[in-house]
Amino acid sequence: MKRKRFTEGQIIGVLREQEAGEKTGDLARKNGFSEVTLYN
Repeated sequence: MKRKRFTEGQIIGVLREQEAGEKTGDLARKNGFSEVTLYN
């Protein structure tokens, strides 16, 4: 079984930061994933 890279808590935290107005590119760079992943 494939291991998930991010926990549910980390994902929720990133989504909350985006809702607060942080730019998508900055979030992706800071957390180590692509912008496309965030949109998915």
